[in-house]
Amino acid sequence: MHDGVLYMATIFPGRRSILPVYSPWYSWHDKKRCFRGSALLAFDTRNDRVLWWDTLIPKEGCRCLLHDEERGLLYAISYPRDHFIIYDLRTRKRRDIGRISSINPQALFLDKRHRVWTSSDYGRLVRYTPETDRLEISPGLLAHDLNYQTGWHSVFYDVAPSPDGECVYASTWCPNPRLMRIWPNEGDWPRVEDLGPATQLRDLSFPIDMYRDHCGGLTFAGDGKLYYVASRWRDSKYNLTPESRKQNEGMVWRLDPQTLKREEVARLEHPTGMAHYVSRGAVDHNGDLFSATLGTIRPASSRSRCRPPRKRKNSHLPIRMWG
Repeated sequence: MHDGVLYMATIFPGRRSILPVYSPWYSWHDKKRCFRGSALLAFDTRNDRVLWWDTLIPKEGCRCLLHDEERGLLYAISYPRDHFIIYDLRTRKRRDIGRISSINPQALFLDKRHRVWTSSDYGRLVRYTPETDRLEISPGLLAHDLNYQTGWHSVFYDVAPSPDGECVYASTWCPNPRLMRIWPNEGDWPRVEDLGPATQLRDLSFPIDMYRDHCGGLTFAGDGKLYYVASRWRDSKYNLTPESRKQNEGMVWRLDPQTLKREEVARLEHPTGMAHYVSRGAVDHNGDLFSATLGTIRPASSRSRCRPPRKRKNSHLPIRMWG
């Protein structure tokens, strides 16, 4: 915020060879096929120019990135080894604090004490405390379906801070993603509220494509409400979506933090493909919502215009410092 510089990091390449599939492990020591590493870019938004770039994580991509502006640090999770990385913007040097798990979380977040939070592959909170320079794992699990899940795969997919900075709202990765509210500034370990499943009920006796059941794009708008996109699909038992519409749909939901009431407010449309798998959401200074959609031939974005009563000046503030 103090200098208008935006920091971005690349995640990982797609297919890079004549092989049927690209395996980072198979190509780890191959000089031609090996991934060079995540590129960190410093972009001056005021003058529309690149200031500098560096290799953030050699041979690995960056799954998520967080900026602690007060301390001049970037935090990242590497892919595929799932290591916790700290990058000092003043010295341009990195430190590898250690491996978290085997399944990448998709988000990091910061609390008021400058502690960094993420999740492990068994659905536990992971906390980094700068004063001790250590990673710690919570004794309790994140929210998951108790009927058939153990917490495995319940990693963060998206996290959005409340405007007052006292709590965050999070969704887990598929299948059957859950919504939760986490209070990182309370107690020895945060209080985690399970807000229930983000997507529709389904018959658990039948398998489902993990790409279909999804929730993401969490963001607060000018009206102080949380917005997110949850997938909805045609199901003969629980969802009678008409044949005239696409089999998978992205539904925009609004959640009231005071009452926790949820309601559908819009349906995302894509001219050629599906629009149900949204990775991140954002709000511009006018108060309109934007959603980044994956899974199409090319990544796409959607805009949802909010009505004037739900807008306010500079709706994009406070800016989220992680992605």
